[in-house]
Amino acid sequence: MYNEGHLSPPLVPPDAAWDPAEELAWMLQEAMEEELPRIPGPRDEESIPAPAGGAPLGNLQEISAEPPPLRPTHRGHRRIAERKRRGALQTTSCLVAALAAVIACGVSFFSGMVACEPLRMVAAARVPGGIVPWWPLLVYGPWLVASLSVLRAALHQRRAVHSWCTVLFFSAITIFLCVLQAPKTVLDTTAAALPGLASLACFQQAVRQVTLTRAPRKSTPRHRNR
Repeated sequence: MYNEGHLSPPLVPPDAAWDPAEELAWMLQEAMEEELPRIPGPRDEESIPAPAGGAPLGNLQEISAEPPPLRPTHRGHRRIAERKRRGALQTTSCLVAALAAVIACGVSFFSGMVACEPLRMVAAARVPGGIVPWWPLLVYGPWLVASLSVLRAALHQRRAVHSWCTVLFFSAITIFLCVLQAPKTVLDTTAAALPGLASLACFQQAVRQVTLTRAPRKSTPRHRNR
């Protein structure tokens, strides 16, 4: 037989109104209320001491701090000033080129008038009398056409070797015929050759002015891409 002291008390059936889920909820609520005071509350930001300047956190705050506002740069004003300056330089360059072209035309016209009489004297004994006044056109006609070809090539940034050769050839003919009709002295020879040389020099400088007023043209490669 079992000892009565070691026997457990008899089990009592639970009450009919007892709800195990409700009792479990009350037990959890009591446990949470007991643990809640142990959790430390949030610290105030003012109570946190600021790190020193030489500390790593201090350096991090200095780096992450918002930089001071930048001063507005006046790039727009600079660009407008540069455009105005370039426009003024371009206008001045065009005016100088136009003035040089006018002077070159005036010198060429005056040298042609001076050289017409010696050229007529050369043709007087060799051609009919009605053609003598127009004979200088045989020299200045090709010279004028070649000069226009050189100017057109300069506008398109192209070379005009053949046109330059024509201008030099007929300029040399004009100078030679004028010197041939002049007296055989140094002063007279220089005076006879000066109109042709002056006209050629002015024309060359006028072409240079036209070349300088245009932007350089980019050269394209001639070889084919394989």
